Amino acid sequence: MQFFGTSGIRNIVTRDLLGLAYKVGMAVGKAYGDVVVGNDTRTSSGVMKHSVISGLLAAGARCGDVGIVPTPTLAFVTREFHAGVMITASHNPPEYNGIKLWNPDGSAFNSVQQGQVEEVLLSDSLDIAPWMEMKNCIWHSGAAEQHMDRILSNFPGKLNARVVVDAGCGAAAEVTPHLLTRLGCEVIAINCYHSGFFPHDIEPIESNLGELIKSVKGSGAAVGIAHDGDADRMMAVDDKGRFIPGDKLLAILVQAVGAGDVVTTVDASMVIDEMGFSIRRTRVGDAAVSEELRNGGDFGGEPSGSWIFPGVSLCPDGIYAAAQIAAIASQQKLSELVDSLPSYPILRGNIRTDGAVLSGLEESLAALEPISTGNIDGIKLRFKDGWLLVRASGTEPKIRLTAEARSRKRVSQLYESGVKAIESCLKVGP
Repeated sequence: MQFFGTSGIRNIVTRDLLGLAYKVGMAVGKAYGDVVVGNDTRTSSGVMKHSVISGLLAAGARCGDVGIVPTPTLAFVTREFHAGVMITASHNPPEYNGIKLWNPDGSAFNSVQQGQVEEVLLSDSLDIAPWMEMKNCIWHSGAAEQHMDRILSNFPGKLNARVVVDAGCGAAAEVTPHLLTRLGCEVIAINCYHSGFFPHDIEPIESNLGELIKSVKGSGAAVGIAHDGDADRMMAVDDKGRFIPGDKLLAILVQAVGAGDVVTTVDASMVIDEMGFSIRRTRVGDAAVSEELRNGGDFGGEPSGSWIFPGVSLCPDGIYAAAQIAAIASQQKLSELVDSLPSYPILRGNIRTDGAVLSGLEESLAALEPISTGNIDGIKLRFKDGWLLVRASGTEPKIRLTAEARSRKRVSQLYESGVKAIESCLKVGP
């Protein structure tokens, strides 16, 4: 049984998930011994966190609790411990929760580390520590301030920009507005209070950000910033109130930080390959990008909004990214910068499988006659004028499709061909 997806453990909150959280605490506590724990704003995050803490303490581990913080903040403060545990389900609906595990350098647990935790969970070898070795959990204060101070050190000047921030009532609600104010921005905050009930679907995609777009247009702001529930993601709206696609935001951030060696995912636009950067591609998921950055690189990111600044941490940092995009917007109109970038039409979507299994998909896709096929993550078909990626989601029961081409007609053709191939192979499992 596999517990970890592409971004930790996630599921609807049940007694089973709480029991698993306790066992994860035991497994991590025994292996690492000195662990820090934080959580997002979900209504279930308190009980999830305390389930993990109970497991850590039962294992005899030292444990620090930093309270409600963004995931990048938890990852940043993990440098003072041997491992970090973040309680969050990121951009999933509020009835979900989950667990992300972090190393001191801010990288997520890799597949080997996850496998070691899973091995303990499956073996059920979870004997508690002797009573005389058990410790109390200690409140670890000041994590958000440490993280903000580190970000501020990279932006010594004052920014002159009006910024709208939609934190979605998530973990960044009291961090990003405060950071940007300290940077000199005039901040208009919407949904910037803690609540387990998100005011809109929390994934920062265009269809969920109508309030942010309206506010940017109405206020004359230079930029609008949106986070997901734990703020490892950041997406933006330009000064014309237009949502900036993740592929263009990737190019903007790469240019802003002066990166030469860039790590991104197999679903990122082919435009990035044409801009003169050295590109390494990984499977989809910020954990894969982070793991590759351990081998070097100036910047990492993926179009879903995860941006990694390895000089600070190997964790996707939506807080740092918010400061970076505000700094860019204070110097030039984002709309002009967006329009100056080359772009090709991209279509992204998914097909819900609801437990169904796929058989013969690779053979069906091969009938499209690509010039080459890649298997870094799912199946990526390359054509002279574009590409098609078909892959299983690591967090939801869905098959995800991405297509890019040099014309709208061709990208629609590729995307629809992918949909038909999947539907022709979809079979109901036992």
